[in-house]
Amino acid sequence: MKRLILILLLLPFVNTFASGGSEHLEQAQANIRSKESLINGAKYYMSYCSSCHSLQYQRYSRMAQDLGLTKEEVEENLIFTGAKFTDHITNNMSAADAEKWFGKAPPDLTVIAKARGVDWIYTYLKSFYKDPTRPSGWNNTLFVGASMPNVFWKEQGVQEAHFEEHTTADGVVTHSFKEFTKLSQGTMSDEEFNETVRDVVNFLAYTAEPAQLIRMAYAPWVLLFLVIFTFMAYLLKKNYFKDIH
Repeated sequence: MKRLILILLLLPFVNTFASGGSEHLEQAQANIRSKESLINGAKYYMSYCSSCHSLQYQRYSRMAQDLGLTKEEVEENLIFTGAKFTDHITNNMSAADAEKWFGKAPPDLTVIAKARGVDWIYTYLKSFYKDPTRPSGWNNTLFVGASMPNVFWKEQGVQEAHFEEHTTADGVVTHSFKEFTKLSQGTMSDEEFNETVRDVVNFLAYTAEPAQLIRMAYAPWVLLFLVIFTFMAYLLKKNYFKDIH
């Protein structure tokens, strides 16, 4: 029993370390109640991410049902792999090509929002910068040495990262991120790009647990039932004890 209590007390700290708690993360302010945001996030995810990353625990048909999309809308705008409407969302990259281009297969992202957290994903997608020393030409201040290229560089524009150098008492030199400067402006303004990334994060938060939408839809009715039941129980209690002084 003591061991169980200790594990429960340590869970928040484990979560923090697992999601990179020592890094400064921007607030994603994800809101999966917004169907418009989810649909836009699905559009950008399928256009820019689905060729490499799968969502193997999610089906196109379930996504259409939850997001209020028709079969025709999904097949015309969101399926680029030749998959059927009832199939799981997989990529069309072979294992051999993934090994050749990235050194390893890109991970499935169905539950990445649970594993990393929405703030981590939001910050990560905004933290790419030009780095000629990397094979892809890009690096990331949050996930240094990431093999993923900056798929949103046209929308965001090209940015350069600046670092501060620190030397410890033992003579060890370290570098900490200071700021970004823009080398070129993207097709979107900073506000528009932030909103687009937020939509992608919203979509990934949804795929990690689609049942959230169902729970949220029922939540007001459950609360209303509890209020009515509590009121009726109070009236019943008063009736039972009205003759007791």
